[in-house]
Amino acid sequence: MSSDIPYSRKHPFPAPLLVNRNLCGPGSEKETRHVEFSLAGSGLQYEAGDSLGVHATNDPTLVDEIIGLLRCSPDAEVLNVDKQLEPLRAALLRHCVITHPDRKFLAALVEKGGANGELAALLVPERKAGLDEYLWGREVVDFLAAAPGLHFEPAEFVATLRKLQPRLYSLASSQRVHPDEAHLAIAAVRYESHGRVRRGVCSTFLGERLPVGEAAPVFVHSAKGFRLPDDPARDIIMVGPGTGVAPFRAFLEDRRATGATGRNWLFFGEQHAAANFFYREEFERAMADGFLTRLDTAFSRDQAHKIYVQHRLLERGAEVWRWIDAGAEFFVCGDAKRMAKDVDHALIEIVVAQGGRTPETAAEYVETMRREKRYKRDVY
Repeated sequence: MSSDIPYSRKHPFPAPLLVNRNLCGPGSEKETRHVEFSLAGSGLQYEAGDSLGVHATNDPTLVDEIIGLLRCSPDAEVLNVDKQLEPLRAALLRHCVITHPDRKFLAALVEKGGANGELAALLVPERKAGLDEYLWGREVVDFLAAAPGLHFEPAEFVATLRKLQPRLYSLASSQRVHPDEAHLAIAAVRYESHGRVRRGVCSTFLGERLPVGEAAPVFVHSAKGFRLPDDPARDIIMVGPGTGVAPFRAFLEDRRATGATGRNWLFFGEQHAAANFFYREEFERAMADGFLTRLDTAFSRDQAHKIYVQHRLLERGAEVWRWIDAGAEFFVCGDAKRMAKDVDHALIEIVVAQGGRTPETAAEYVETMRREKRYKRDVY
């Protein structure tokens, strides 16, 4: 493609990897990495709150195992999901979802007699919840390995797979501070199920398979609903446990660079203070010089009972209410299934206890905050 074409999701920029370091200390039960890409020469622009999209490739070891189970040549020509001819191995590496099985693949499996009766019964629309439960921790390779006599033509197999989509990660940097760079905080996804180690496609692509100096295709994804206040004097409260802290590192860099005078309060949570306090030195320096007004942490495994960010919010409820009542904007980033819901409930409890509302009017108050764009969430 011509270099005149602006870089975008469909025309990503090949960004060289500059830095890849582990944010976790000794004894950590997880791995979270700080990653920096060069955007020099790309013309890509982003604002604090935006995300970086990364086009990953699949694990070549898993690709080769699947090709072996199919008993096909890796060079067999197939029509990929973009309707272009290419070798089977290249299609599986770059274009196809080879982990989570699609219903189309499962239906083909049943039709060929390569699945048990339980799976066939779960493929009706009314049993979606049951199918999701059955598929948890199972990948395409498991079904192929369980049916060694099964035969797929290479093109037929590829036609049953979904298109591999880029992954979006909250930017952990301000372009005002790092004009030619994009920083990310990425939790490596690894777990064991059904006797196999599973790996997140993009998190392990960045963590294990992309050497420093090599490039990954990237683009900027704008998040206009997750922006800093227009008024630099407005106070902000940021709730970002785990990698949810990434955009708030960017917020703090950006607010300092623009000379924003509003107060900044960060709630951060993880498992252990000694091993999982991401960007600790940066935040403590910002506390020491007064730019970060308050920093409250919740390390869930450092005591007998688990403490999370929503508990810290409730403990600081009176002060949180004073900030909100005075017009502070409230930001949440991270897990949508549990954390964001728990924080939402805590916020309503604070409005009840400190603002003298009923549960119903407190919920209305929080909803008004959303409508007025004083309560912003980036959850996933």
